[in-house]
Parts: sequence; structure tokens; C-alpha cells
Amino acid sequence: MRLKTKSRTNLHQVVIVGGGAGGLELATRLGDKLGRKGKAEITLIDRTRTHVWKPLLHEIAAGSMNPDKHELEYLAQAHWHHFHFRLGEMDGLDRAKKEVFISANFDEDGNEVIPRRAIKYDTLIIAVGSTTNDFGIKGARENTIALDTQDQAERFHRRLHNALLRAQTQAGPVHAGQLEVVIVGAGATGVELSAELHNTTRELAAYGLDKIDPDKDVSISLIEASERVLPALPPGLSKAVDLELRKLRVHVYAGERVTEVTKTGVQTHSGRFIPSELVVWAAGIKAPDFLNNIDGLETNRINQLVVKTTLQTTLDENVFAFGDCAACPRVGSVETVPPRAQAAHQQASMLIKTVKARVAGKKTLPVFSYRDYGSLVNLGRYSTVGSLMGSLSGGSMFVEGLVARLMYQSLYKMHLMALHGFFAVFLQTLGRIITRRTEPHVKLH
Repeated sequence: MRLKTKSRTNLHQVVIVGGGAGGLELATRLGDKLGRKGKAEITLIDRTRTHVWKPLLHEIAAGSMNPDKHELEYLAQAHWHHFHFRLGEMDGLDRAKKEVFISANFDEDGNEVIPRRAIKYDTLIIAVGSTTNDFGIKGARENTIALDTQDQAERFHRRLHNALLRAQTQAGPVHAGQLEVVIVGAGATGVELSAELHNTTRELAAYGLDKIDPDKDVSISLIEASERVLPALPPGLSKAVDLELRKLRVHVYAGERVTEVTKTGVQTHSGRFIPSELVVWAAGIKAPDFLNNIDGLETNRINQLVVKTTLQTTLDENVFAFGDCAACPRVGSVETVPPRAQAAHQQASMLIKTVKARVAGKKTLPVFSYRDYGSLVNLGRYSTVGSLMGSLSGGSMFVEGLVARLMYQSLYKMHLMALHGFFAVFLQTLGRIITRRTEPHVKLH
């Protein structure tokens, strides 16, 4: 039986699907601006109970960050910022009735917690992000771990930790591939994960794993189909990162296309076989499969909803999409807006004005124009490099070292301030600085 969740008011119903960085920031700010004042009813839908900033997932996977200390409870955030939170995963849409369908929720024993239901909307904003695209490569789905969610990141860390414990206690020597981590895809996630793993595997080995020699037994390989790492970023930045990775003894295989992944390793088109029991897939993205032509909406080949510069879907002015799940035209270019965190943040800021205009009954809506502020790549405690300002100066300014690292850290602080405000973030930061001195710098379980 399908239950409907009805509004208790006649206010304009704004429903946001997806509690990632962009969706959560949007719900928080709309709740503060419209929900608190009773001008609209804001509802956020997400399939998980807590939020972790997605760019941190590689640190969770490597074990350099404890997710328990960085999780945000959606229910608490909704209570503090005057919006509603509904737990569940979108699985359908009825544009004629203006209803979004949410699948049933089950506990770990298979018992139904929340039944399938429908939620009414006047304005629907879809921000469900992206998932890893395995391009149909044989064995990739079965034998690799993606880093799309917190659960996946924690699963990889457990597998890594168990592999180290197994090597420590086994009778014989470490065999080929046992402690070899292969990362497919040298974009930002793959590059940053490889550097974090170089550090955390050595930290883990230092905590009593005396039979393991990190320099001899632990190996990290990075495979990229393009001719260089970070192919979407400027060549100068790519070259600097490649140099740093090689200093860390990360094996970089550029120009190698993966053709198959087995339980024992990775095969490439050149005939190279890299033995590994730990393979991370970080090559390519696509929008979730359920979006493909959902209720007749226009989508592209990677399931992204095609939107106009107002972020409205091309076939329904009441349905918006932004972030990685949307294909938004870039003003003055034949390309679409790149799937990057800064784009989603900019789009969320614009949608606040858009929703306020719709609630006020205005027909003219803002137009989104993407501004590239550059890129930063964090190689853990070893280095941070980046190119700043991008299109603002007509070129780019290369930065590295402490300045780049502070800028990288400030991106996360800006996200937190959008959710909590300056004072709360200041206290959180101070508390973490103090407790950091009494805790191991790597997660040990």
C-alpha cells in the first residue's frame, strides 16, 4: 500500500531530493529564510540518516579521518533550521500530480521501517549527485569498491585494515597483490586517495604491525586511461602532482586502459597485469540510473537531467536539477557546467533566489553563470597544489605548499559555515584541535 505524506499547510511546497553538499546547504538556507518565517514549507529527502562532505570520503577510506566526528544528523539540522527531513530514496515521479515517490525503508533484518509513500510538491529540486561509472568493464562491479558513499569508504578501510592484520599474523611472507592497492582513475579522488594511503598504511604499520615493511610490502598503483593524471585540470598542475606522487613511490600508469578486473588483479589493454586484492574504482561518473527518462524528463547518455540556464528541466518548469546529476549549459560555451563541488555550491546559492521568486509569484527567474575559481588537490600531509582564479583573470595562478593547504581546508570550513554559522564552526575546530593531541592520527579499526 502506498501512503501519502501530506502537508499540514497551504504553503508553497519546496521538495529537495538529495542531501549532499549542495542539497543540504540549499535546504538549510531556505529553511532559515522561508521556513522560519512561514513563507514556504521546505522538505529534504535523503536515503541516509547522516551527511558527510563527499570530498572527505577518500580520507575516510584511507583511515586518516574518523567519520563519527564529522557526521551531521539530518533530523537535527532540520530541527535547527526550520525544514523537514524525510528518510528514503526517490524511485519515481508523477509530474501531472506533482508527486515524488519515496521507496520503503528497511532495517538490517529486513523489517519495514517506513512504507513507500508520495510527497507533494510545488517546486521540486533534484540534487542526487553522481555515482561511479564503470563503463561496463568486465569484473569492475563485482571486484572493485567505489567511493560514492560513506558506507563504501568505510568498507574499503575495513578491507585494508584486515589485509594488514592478515599479513601480520600469517605464517608465510606477503604474497603478490596481498597489500597492493590499485586505484583506477587518476582524477582528484584517485590522486588524493593514493597520497592518503601512502601515509596511513605507514601509520597503521607503526601501531604494532612489526612484520610489515611499508616500503617493501605495501604498494600503491594509480591507473589512468588518459596520458596524464588529473586530465580535466591544467597540464601544469597535473605535472606537479605527478612529480609528488612519484616521490611517494606511487606507481603511475598513464595511458593504460583497464579491460578487466578479477579477484586477483587488474588487466590493461597493453597486456599489463597488476596483481591486487584491493581495487578502488574512481574513473568516471554518471547520474543515478533511476533518473534515466524519469516520467519523460529529458536525460543524456549518463543519466543527467538536461536543464536550462535557469536550472529548470527542459520539459517541466516546476522540476529543477543541479549539481552532478544535471547537465547545465555553460553560458558562452558549447560545454556543460563541470561536475564539481564549486559548481553545486554556486547553483545552490542561485536557487535560493529562484525559490524566493517562485514563492512570491514572479515569472522571471535568475540565470546561472558558472565562474571557475580554480582547482586544489590535496596530497595529505605531503603537499597541496592548485591553480587559482581560473577564468577570473583570464589565466591561472599556481599555488602550492602551506598556502594551498590552507585554501583547501578553507573549502570545508566554508561548507560547514553555510550549515552551522561561523561561531559553531569556530568551536568545533577548536575542540578538534584539542582532542587531536590525545588520539591516534589514523583509524585503527
